[in-house]
Amino acid sequence: MKIFSLHNVCLYCLFLSFLLAYSGCKKTDNGLSELDLYIAEKELINSQSSISDDSSSESTTATTTSDNGDYLLPNIDLNNWKITLPIGNPTSVRPPEILDYANNETLKPFFYNDSIDGSLVFYAYPKSTTANSSYSRTELREQMIPGSDNTNWTFAEGGRMRGVLSVPEVSLDRNGKSHKVIIMQIHGRLTNIQRDLIGEDDNNAPPMLKIYWDKGRVRIKTKVVKDLNASYEELLHESTWGDDDGYTIPIDVGHNKFTLEVIVSDGNMEIIFNDLYSIMYDSIHIQKWGIFENYFKAGNYFQSRDEGSYARVKYYELEISHD
Repeated sequence: MKIFSLHNVCLYCLFLSFLLAYSGCKKTDNGLSELDLYIAEKELINSQSSISDDSSSESTTATTTSDNGDYLLPNIDLNNWKITLPIGNPTSVRPPEILDYANNETLKPFFYNDSIDGSLVFYAYPKSTTANSSYSRTELREQMIPGSDNTNWTFAEGGRMRGVLSVPEVSLDRNGKSHKVIIMQIHGRLTNIQRDLIGEDDNNAPPMLKIYWDKGRVRIKTKVVKDLNASYEELLHESTWGDDDGYTIPIDVGHNKFTLEVIVSDGNMEIIFNDLYSIMYDSIHIQKWGIFENYFKAGNYFQSRDEGSYARVKYYELEISHD
């Protein structure tokens, strides 16, 4: 993992090279020195303090005029997304039905417009869960072919997801701390051949990337191989993969807007925060992940089973692309 300030990266790299040349620095588990992390985080904090709250809040919305005046609608193309709700078995709505979400009685309580700020709201609480999960969600799942889960992408093929979002409401646990919410993911998927090879009954694979809203900060978690000598067949098993230590961006976003961009290419995964700072993953673990298919997810994957808990996530912009 490497952390860069995109607006000052050249000066920073020169300064860091000078310091590392003249100091012995202990390395972390991710291969970064403690000095790397200290300088990157200090620079991130100092630079962020000079940026106005509105710098990452500009979003593209559609303005519509009604008899009562103007109202704002999110400019988000849902043609390549399906949504899963925390009800039913659970319930999913695919294209083209999702395109009429504002008039869909099933979707309305969980997935709706806020015409005041031009956002698309995702509401979730503990109830129905998907397979392989104990948590509920109101979350979008990418569909490269609308209506189908069967066409996905590899890291060699690459992909990009960018969102402008906020987490305005989250319930508190018994200790008065906010519950966690996963707001973006890259999820793995087995091909049918891989599924049959290891004797699984579905195509589920682990998520390579989970991005959390965690007590007002953005936290990133990725997968790592437990045994770097694992065979191809062994790598297909979920048990072969563990969690890294994670990285929390040292900036309080609170309930305000922020921007996240995820860019994937062969052997690389980059997360860009507020269009200014880059967290790069290019280790052997990312390279070995290349055997899986993948799809993007975005929304409100709520991380609590507490009675009465809930969260709302707002997306003002959301786009995906594949070259």
